[in-house]
Amino acid sequence: MTERVGVILRPSEITPRQRGGGASTIPLVSQRVGSKDFLNGITRFGPGAAIAEHFHNCDESVMLLRGEGIAHIDGVAHRVGVGDTSFIPAGVHHYFENASATEEMQIFWTYASVDATRTIVATGVTTRIDEEHGTAVGI
Repeated sequence: MTERVGVILRPSEITPRQRGGGASTIPLVSQRVGSKDFLNGITRFGPGAAIAEHFHNCDESVMLLRGEGIAHIDGVAHRVGVGDTSFIPAGVHHYFENASATEEMQIFWTYASVDATRTIVATGVTTRIDEEHGTAVGI
């Protein structure tokens, strides 16, 4: 049995994964670093950027780290600022949007499962989060 050890992850040293539409993600905790229970990371949104409406197979929490945004959760738009934190149960449709036309927005997200998936509402396409972020291990 391999011993698990703690690690320090430095976002400034991790190459962001381009998400399209002006967004990029820095994957942090994943199976690649030994997590067995959750995933997290940071997504950066350029001015006016948003990620398509989607839902997950597990609970998610998102905290706004920088900027101002709009959290669209189950059809309701919520203005959010730095430090505001959401809880989004599995299956609930949602997306985040940068409310600024000039400033970047950043969110810190956590999925309650290393097997988290994202299903895009408009297309029905489902992908594993770790595959999207290039952190999949032994699938």
